[in-house]
Amino acid sequence: MELPLINTLRAAFILIILISTVSSQVDWDFCGTWRHGRGSLKLNINLTTGCNHMLISANENSLSISGQITAQCMWSEVLPLDQYGLHSGEESDFCLYWEPLLDQMKLQIGGMNLTLCWPTGLPDSCCTGLTDGPKSPTALYGIANTKIKEDPTASETLTFYNFTGDPTSCKTLCPSPSSEMEMKEDFKGQIITSPIMKGVPPESATTVYLPPSLKQAAKNHSKVVCTFFKNNSLFQDGHEKGRILNDVVGITVENEVIKDLPEKIRITFHHDVIPKTHSRKCVSWDTRKDPIKVHWLGDGCETLQKGANHTECLCDHMTYFAVLVQLEDRPVRHLLALTTITSLGCTVSVISCVTVLIFLCRKRKSMEESLPIHLGLAASLAFLNLLFFFTGILANVGGEGVCVWVGAALHYALLSSFFWMGIEVVDIYWLICKGFNHDPKIYVCILVGFVLPAVPVIVLAAVGDIYGLREVVPSDDVSNPYRMCWMKNNSKAWLAHYFTTMTILPILVITGMVMLFLFYWKSTTRNENTMTKWRRNRVAFFSIWGLSCVFGTTWGLTFLDIRPLSEYILFISCIFNSFQGFFLMLWSTCWMEDHSNKYATCIKRVKRSNEDKMHSVQELSDTYFHSQPVPQRSR
Repeated sequence: MELPLINTLRAAFILIILISTVSSQVDWDFCGTWRHGRGSLKLNINLTTGCNHMLISANENSLSISGQITAQCMWSEVLPLDQYGLHSGEESDFCLYWEPLLDQMKLQIGGMNLTLCWPTGLPDSCCTGLTDGPKSPTALYGIANTKIKEDPTASETLTFYNFTGDPTSCKTLCPSPSSEMEMKEDFKGQIITSPIMKGVPPESATTVYLPPSLKQAAKNHSKVVCTFFKNNSLFQDGHEKGRILNDVVGITVENEVIKDLPEKIRITFHHDVIPKTHSRKCVSWDTRKDPIKVHWLGDGCETLQKGANHTECLCDHMTYFAVLVQLEDRPVRHLLALTTITSLGCTVSVISCVTVLIFLCRKRKSMEESLPIHLGLAASLAFLNLLFFFTGILANVGGEGVCVWVGAALHYALLSSFFWMGIEVVDIYWLICKGFNHDPKIYVCILVGFVLPAVPVIVLAAVGDIYGLREVVPSDDVSNPYRMCWMKNNSKAWLAHYFTTMTILPILVITGMVMLFLFYWKSTTRNENTMTKWRRNRVAFFSIWGLSCVFGTTWGLTFLDIRPLSEYILFISCIFNSFQGFFLMLWSTCWMEDHSNKYATCIKRVKRSNEDKMHSVQELSDTYFHSQPVPQRSR
């Protein structure tokens, strides 16, 4: 186990040294500030093969890159830069990168990455050693604050820069990363393996299997070129929520477009171990949408995960291929089962909460002063479950515009439910544990339960870019996420989530658990016979079970992400929290119906009593927990 690790580290170290040494010799970059007018801007490209010179010039409305410098790239076109998001202004920073070993040229301007020359296999001749020629005259519009490889060259504004190059044999600078193969008439498929560096195990190489059907698909040419790239910064563009692994394979047939192969090309990647918190999928480089920008797509490729460090891609076309690691939320296993349980639970909870509202309204004359608190909790839970049931439907029908409002409303309903659960905890604490002459102020409860949760939601909605469409990625099909209305998946939304929901929830869970412990302790610390104690413990158990739903302690299961049991805990949490309205109905109808009269009688006695406070607390606990008659006290 240690020997492969040592060999891998040694190979990585050698690879870093090799790339650093070669890149420092031949790679070239030119950066500066383009000072232009406020009108429409454009980019002039005129590149041809050869090794003579490269001219970079600029004026009031155009930036030009031309010359003979490439091995295979030929391009002449005028591009309007406003279609790539570059708007008019007084100046724009830009950098031009040239990698002769790959015949690759990339322009960064105004935060955009534009590929002027696509990478190819190692050419026979490289145009390296670019040197600056005579300076041009200064002007109002042009290029200023220039640097070559981070070395400042000029601060004044010049109209053009002219560079000359020297032809060099590429193979003397770096071993070829390409493999060429001729498909003969009796071609029956072939496996091509990437070059293996010294000290690297052979099984870690990237392999490509070309099927026999490729010969029939390639009608005019029979030469296939496989190019293997490593650590190329160009390939990291084009996907905001993912990272391309180091190995990229380019498969081409000269002047041929190969697609819809009946037997797929098989590409095997060996890479570093990918944690389970990230998903991965095979992607291909789509050059059809925009030929100068990178677009990674999963269309036409099938992903087979052979292990934590082994991925196999089955693709029916030819282009550049890689493994994309998702950097967003980890995929959820059994997502279909969880959403089904949640939808069923929300439906049952809405019906149950409406039943509780009707039941409590009918009993309002015979019940205690806490009736409005129970009504508030039932109403908030009904609203929460109703919104959560429809959030997936609204996300698919209304899209981002609707989800901004629905996501804010769902966040408000969740916070309102948490606040009403907290009010339940405080109310029962004063009534049971303190034995206090407590009369809850209804208007205060309404302000805390319904008005206060709206404050952070309104503030977050005013800030913007927080509520909207959210995608939950299933583990069995990462390309088909579940869409819902909630907070977006960005840093601003996550910060808002932690400062609101994830701040209130731990406080609610902890205080609820403390109250449940106090209830259980009061119900079991009495001197009584075995049968009576068993009855009291049974009543206490069902009391705690019902109050757990009222206090919101079941939401604490969301924090128990213990790896071996995480899936079981996720299902249990889903069941308890989605069916919370149903459990509230059971507690309300079965427990409160039987004990409301005794509870109200006991409260009245405590209010009238001016005797020892601890005696009143014990009397109230007896009535509430143990279903026993309240003992008569001599006056």
